[in-house]
Amino acid sequence: MVDADRVRGTPPMGWNSWDCYGTTVTEAEVLANARAMAEHLLPHGWDTVVVDIAWSDPSARAHGYNEDAPLAVDAYGRLQPAVNRFPSSADGAGFGPLAAQVHALGLRFGVHVMRGIPRVATAADLPVLGTRVTARAIADPTTAARCSWNPDMDGLDHTHPAAQAYYDSCVAQLASWGVDFVKADDMLWPYRTADIEAYARAIERSGRHIELSLSPGRDLSSTRVEHLRGHATMWRVCDDLWDRWEDVEANFARFARWAPLASPAGWPDGDMLPLGHIGIRAERGVDRHSLLTPDEQQTLMTLWVMARSPLMMGGDLPTSSPETFALLTGDAVLEVLHASTGNREVFREGPLVLWVADSTVGPRRYAAVFHLGDSPTVVDLDGGDVSARGEEQVTDLWTGEQLTWAGGRLRLDVPAHGGRLLSLDPA
Repeated sequence: MVDADRVRGTPPMGWNSWDCYGTTVTEAEVLANARAMAEHLLPHGWDTVVVDIAWSDPSARAHGYNEDAPLAVDAYGRLQPAVNRFPSSADGAGFGPLAAQVHALGLRFGVHVMRGIPRVATAADLPVLGTRVTARAIADPTTAARCSWNPDMDGLDHTHPAAQAYYDSCVAQLASWGVDFVKADDMLWPYRTADIEAYARAIERSGRHIELSLSPGRDLSSTRVEHLRGHATMWRVCDDLWDRWEDVEANFARFARWAPLASPAGWPDGDMLPLGHIGIRAERGVDRHSLLTPDEQQTLMTLWVMARSPLMMGGDLPTSSPETFALLTGDAVLEVLHASTGNREVFREGPLVLWVADSTVGPRRYAAVFHLGDSPTVVDLDGGDVSARGEEQVTDLWTGEQLTWAGGRLRLDVPAHGGRLLSLDPA
């Protein structure tokens, strides 16, 4: 059963440090992005700041993970922020002071966590808070239980009751710091039923409203949807998405499957938006602005809002361009994310893709016309394909342009890898 406190009426919107800073983000960089969000994006619904992976590693570097990283943990094997990167966490303060500064801006604070227990805690055989056992009693160091791509954690043996106690202690600590959002990684590939249930249970026991995001979404089946809805706010439906057209294009098929299942009970997530200034110290690539063309960036945003995916900005906000902010702050476009229903793909033939949705606040309908081909094209949109009579007032939501029917059709110029997002209102 979904906890009513975890139900969100619209998809989460925020910023995540991964695409620009990888494993290396610092407190100063988090605060700079939080201030930029509060000033420019909060009025448009963006409200969450997330510190991604490896915040406990004082030796973190760009382009990968450190073997045998000297992760900071407390006496009970719980990860702590690396003080050299998050100086306000000194003397056991954890993320409390940073979360307080983010909250003071009117924003919510989130962190990334990995499934399992730190290997450094297992090696030191640290006690598990609230129990009489130690880490080695609950750790599962087998290859099958460990993450295949990150070297930091052992799995947990969920046949031992103290495994739940360990997660309870970790989430209780996050709650005491004021954490509002947790991105829990290595949960979905392969699908880790016991860990998902144990972590969601720990959130319930913490007494704090914390939204749970699950990653990564490689090979995720929609048959899992009821279990996901029962335990998480959002879940990834793809692997990491970068600023490559092939990554964006691949999500058309995934969203066609998942968008009809999006609802306040839970949100299928197409991953972060690799827009603006990314790659500063990231896992992939060098310091750059998004390599997606302007048309591809607009297509990405159009697809994400039509699919009602969470929006997590991946670029560094203080150093991103005005054009990037324009993509993120179009209220007419964001209205589709917040106030639509029945969102679905209705047509796909070759490079031409058509999506439709209804408005939740009136008789308005939405349509998105995508052209995935490598050259511009002209599309004659038949009104019947979008349940229109050819009399409606049609507005391009990106430009505000009013469009005119001709014989029950709309003639649309669509660029290569581009899209048009339309609202259709009764005449």
